Amino acid sequence: MDQYRRKLLFRAWRRGFRELDLIIGSFAEAHLPELSDENLKEFERLLDVPDWDMYAWLTGGVAVPENYSGPVMDLLLGFKYSPQPG
Repeated sequence: MDQYRRKLLFRAWRRGFRELDLIIGSFAEAHLPELSDENLKEFERLLDVPDWDMYAWLTGGVAVPENYSGPVMDLLLGFKYSPQPG
């Protein structure tokens, strides 16, 4: 994994809101290696969204605003977090 993807993975796991850390961090582990450069930039922009806004979008409490809709958000909305057996 290149340095840019590692940076995004680090940020995905350390948002500060545990529920989002688990969802977005797991999503990043699963999808960052395959994302195009354009989609990586979209993912980075999504990492800047405030926690409560992102949580509301992911739980269906609020519709995703048009300016944040896109292929990465679609992948994230369809991602099913499953805890690893430990």
